[in-house]
Amino acid sequence: MLTNAILSGLTMGGTYALVAMGLTLQYGVSRIMNLAYGEFVIAACFAALVLFASAGISPLVALLVVAPAGFLLSWAIYRLLLMPLVRRAPSRGALEVDSILATFGMLFIVQGIMLALFGGDYSSYSYYNTPVDLFGTTIAANRLIVLAVALAVALAAWAFLMHTRSGTAMRAVAVDPVAAGLVAIDVRRVAAAAFALGGAIAATGGVLISMFLTFNANIGVVFTMKALIVVIMGGVGNVVGALVAGLILGLAESFVATFVDPGLTIAVTYAIFLAVLIVRPQGLFGARAR
Repeated sequence: MLTNAILSGLTMGGTYALVAMGLTLQYGVSRIMNLAYGEFVIAACFAALVLFASAGISPLVALLVVAPAGFLLSWAIYRLLLMPLVRRAPSRGALEVDSILATFGMLFIVQGIMLALFGGDYSSYSYYNTPVDLFGTTIAANRLIVLAVALAVALAAWAFLMHTRSGTAMRAVAVDPVAAGLVAIDVRRVAAAAFALGGAIAATGGVLISMFLTFNANIGVVFTMKALIVVIMGGVGNVVGALVAGLILGLAESFVATFVDPGLTIAVTYAIFLAVLIVRPQGLFGARAR
């Protein structure tokens, strides 16, 4: 039972971390607080379901289509819908407020489209839902696949941000966009790329979630809130912090659900969140304000 709880917690935690990485890129670099983020995660779930049910395409293969589509769609949203807000905002703080209002409206648009297309019933499909004996416990193969892919994508995102010129530019804009502009970094272009990359990561997370969880058009807000909690716990803009915080939440929820009561998982999530805010308001890996 203990091993099963650990593996389940790592699977959920890895998924939380991956989804949160997309949001921390969008907010940390672009300063867009995307309240419709979870809806795009669920849209990717439905995209994977449609490809699997209609054409028999494996969700792992579907990633090659859904993730680039998430990138292009998010880039188009930033350039066409959010760029006017960026141009008129007198400060990054004002942009955050405007983006909250704009993406709050976008949330209902995307949710309404999904409800019209798929209805409000829960959906799922069976993909590698076969038992695997691991360390003396039985776990579904699809959960192990999700854990491996989520961690691989998360590490790839970290390597991109830490060891490439484009990633360095994104980190520079996140820290100080004015100074970044003074060293010939195109701040708006980098912000658009970061927002689009966050969309691709959200789509990737959605495909992985669809492999082992049921979902419907109304639960996007759950993933938005979980991603926000992970982003704040880890430190805004910190990819490593998002990974660690996601794993902590996943393990905590799994242990509480296994050994205490499944109904208390939400309570323990917010208890950990509040504890971190009290002890380290800047997040586990966030820098202290000077």
